[in-house]
Amino acid sequence: MSEPVLPKRQQAIDGVLLLDKSIGMTSNAALQKAKRLFHAAKAGHTGTLDPLATGLLPICFGEATKFSADLLEADKTYDAEILFGVTTTTGDGEGAIMETATLPSDIVGRIACALPRFLGEQLQTPPMYSALKHGGRPLYELARQGVEVERVPRRVVFHTLEALALDLPRFSLRVKCGKGTYIRTLAEDLGRAAGCGAHLTALRRIRVGALDIQNAHTLEILASLPEAERLARLDAADTLLARLPGVCLSAAETRRFLHGNPVLAAREPGVIGAARVYGEQEDDKRIFLGQGDFRDDNLLWPRRVICGK
Repeated sequence: MSEPVLPKRQQAIDGVLLLDKSIGMTSNAALQKAKRLFHAAKAGHTGTLDPLATGLLPICFGEATKFSADLLEADKTYDAEILFGVTTTTGDGEGAIMETATLPSDIVGRIACALPRFLGEQLQTPPMYSALKHGGRPLYELARQGVEVERVPRRVVFHTLEALALDLPRFSLRVKCGKGTYIRTLAEDLGRAAGCGAHLTALRRIRVGALDIQNAHTLEILASLPEAERLARLDAADTLLARLPGVCLSAAETRRFLHGNPVLAAREPGVIGAARVYGEQEDDKRIFLGQGDFRDDNLLWPRRVICGK
């Protein structure tokens, strides 16, 4: 009688997986599958994607989870497809159709006039079908019960709105925006501006901060690889802080920094705030130590450090 095959034990893995999430999967389901695939002891993602959305979902393993907050604040870029003339209960293709309308004869001009009005800082009302909470309950739970509550508009920012294709009634555009922005709400707002209503039919996230979808991997491809090749697809933890300036410490400064003490580190003129911090190794290679803050006292203060360095 053969011995039963025991599940592989979890292992301490540090790194970042740039995952290309498939349609129909929740962000948490994608996270759990990736965690099992890498047998990782600790994992977390850096901001959710709706099940109908695809694209870049950075997943952090081990020590990299300490630096995921930086991506929550980062700008995001999406490719979106909008269907004009149809509104739904959710603002996207998951909801039931509420109304249909004939497209105005001058809809192309209306869209062209409307797009610039959404650039820059805007007040956007979060949709009822969202994970925001009211009285401790997610809004989507209330929406499914037919309950609508007042939502406080919040400030969002659209950096660019680039038309990609117009094949009426469908319109595709690329959106670069700040945190907390709902592209479903943008689609509904554009529909109102065009006078015929609209909803979001497809959404793909292609950039998060400095991270790009071109460097991402699907779960299917990762599952087909031998373990060594799969691990080689992970990026280092400092990938999450790519937008920050870097600073390298001496051996003595490294010891002080890792013990929670500030150091007087060399920095470029005018640099203030967060920075990526590295230490020197004997082979002249730099090793990532964590994240620090340059303050007005000219010292570099530790914020988050890598354990075991």
